[in-house]
Amino acid sequence: MRLVIYVRDKSGKLKEIENVKAVARLRNYLTEDSHLSIEGMTKLITTLHSFQEITRHHYLKDVKCVATATIRQAVNKTEIEKQVKEQTDFTMQILSEYEEAYYGFLAIVNSTSLEEGITIDIGGGSTEITYFKNRELKEYHSFSFGALSLKKEFVSGDFPSEDELQVLRSFLRKQFASLPWLKDKNLPIIAIGGSARNVVQIHQAIISYPLSGVHQYVMSGEQLEEVKQYLLKFSFEEMQKVDGLSKDRADIIIPALETFQCLYEMAHGERFIVSRKGLRDGIFYEELTRDFGISIFPNVIEESLYNLAADYNINVNHMFHVTTIATNVYNLLADLYYVERADEDILDIKRGAFVYNLGCYIDGESSSQHTFYLLANRTIDGLFPRERLKMALIASYKSKPVFKQYIEPYQDWFTKEEQLKIRQLGAIVKFAYSLDTTKRKIVKEIKIEDTENGLVFFLKCSGDWQAEQYQAEKQKKHLEKIIKKPITVNFHSILSAE
Repeated sequence: MRLVIYVRDKSGKLKEIENVKAVARLRNYLTEDSHLSIEGMTKLITTLHSFQEITRHHYLKDVKCVATATIRQAVNKTEIEKQVKEQTDFTMQILSEYEEAYYGFLAIVNSTSLEEGITIDIGGGSTEITYFKNRELKEYHSFSFGALSLKKEFVSGDFPSEDELQVLRSFLRKQFASLPWLKDKNLPIIAIGGSARNVVQIHQAIISYPLSGVHQYVMSGEQLEEVKQYLLKFSFEEMQKVDGLSKDRADIIIPALETFQCLYEMAHGERFIVSRKGLRDGIFYEELTRDFGISIFPNVIEESLYNLAADYNINVNHMFHVTTIATNVYNLLADLYYVERADEDILDIKRGAFVYNLGCYIDGESSSQHTFYLLANRTIDGLFPRERLKMALIASYKSKPVFKQYIEPYQDWFTKEEQLKIRQLGAIVKFAYSLDTTKRKIVKEIKIEDTENGLVFFLKCSGDWQAEQYQAEKQKKHLEKIIKKPITVNFHSILSAE
């Protein structure tokens, strides 16, 4: 059971500020005839009382209390609802199978840019599977088994034997085979929930992953198997101390992993992706978007960038102008064959320019370092870790030596050619930023001539350009090093040029 407190921040989004977890495992208090026992009811009410103390302390009025599979499957759920309402501040909403699946789907499409995929949310007593295409929910199913119930039914001790694993696999394959729309999809499998996050955290610990965060972390089927084999070599006591694994999940992580693997095999998964956003986030996305008459963000990455702009006081009009200058310079250099044109580059320039020098919010003198760290280590919905790192490298570009310092832990993430391209884009954005250093948007037109003595930039301006000229002369060296040619920058008034 979990209590999460959100506050609406200055960008308008709901930001998580408290996250309190209680290991209740109510599934273990369901009797054979599916009644929640007196002990289970006591556990539920006691935990809600502890949550209630916190909500009262914060004077919270808008509190949603939702229950999932264990309460939904309980024969005495009406009595459970009644007791919760009478003994606590909360009114419990028992989610239907569809609602539980839908909110998980909603969390994923509003926090990733994936257009099509299969989602899995394995809880204690149920597992929700959905298929979405064009960011629309197409199919869903709720299985009446979860990590706790699988452990209870198929594992006699704390740790499964090989024979028990074989029986468990057979059961899971049969269950997933009952859904014809799952077979051979060749799509990403997107997992939400604590077990999925733990699988990623374990893998990150194994490979000494250099970034923080699990959102949109990508694994292959082989890597899922590696994690399982890594865990199986430990005793149960040793497993409880494994880095990345919550102690209270040690006895259910293998059944959860088997579930992920069986789904991956049945659907011929293209890759395994973990979303940090889950059921509760889906509920709050619905709340957040209710006033706008939509439930799904049209563009997740754009939404994330605007949130960054609000959080770090980015001057959006200035950044749009810098982006225009940067894309113009890139296209002109590409026309002259000094950079190799690619559609992806324009996207990277727009992202990098929008958050360029964001770290000055913390400290102007060391803004590059702050920019890189903040962007590389902050979850940015819609961006995979590699995309996030590329944006951080472009937005923080200062010089070749500093670039090498930042990219050192990630050398194997990019080829030498890709690293050169990132430096090119970073130098272009840095130069473009210098051309609007006073934030007056005076540069209206750019032309470049290729001469024997180097490139000549002709800039038509609508105001005094002394500050821009000073910065352009100072920053052009980074672009010169990239294109290996000297640059002359000529400023002209629009009126005099005409």
